Amino acid sequence: MEKSIQRLIVLTPKAAEKVKEFMKQEGRDDLYLRVYVAGGGCAGLSYGMGFEEKPSEDDIILEEHGVKILVDSYSSNYLKGSEIDYIESLMGAGFKINNPNVVRSCACGHSFSTE
Repeated sequence: MEKSIQRLIVLTPKAAEKVKEFMKQEGRDDLYLRVYVAGGGCAGLSYGMGFEEKPSEDDIILEEHGVKILVDSYSSNYLKGSEIDYIESLMGAGFKINNPNVVRSCACGHSFSTE
């Protein structure tokens, strides 16, 4: 019987395409995408993303569709099984994190809780 391994983070092809586009705008293609969870927001936790030049000692390094992703050990506990997508609609465009660990989120959609 095969074991199902839950990946830490899945980056959709559309999200990877946008990340690469943003790196190109920065004039770099060697950056890492940092994905993290920080305290704050009305529900207790919020997501963050940004570019970094190199990993830290406690980082988990992933690669999805040619994008190198960094996740610190604290954030990995909250992001396990999450999918990062890029959505374009009439209301705007941006990255959306679909996190199966979220129990509740705030009305604005920018913060969440796992308890």
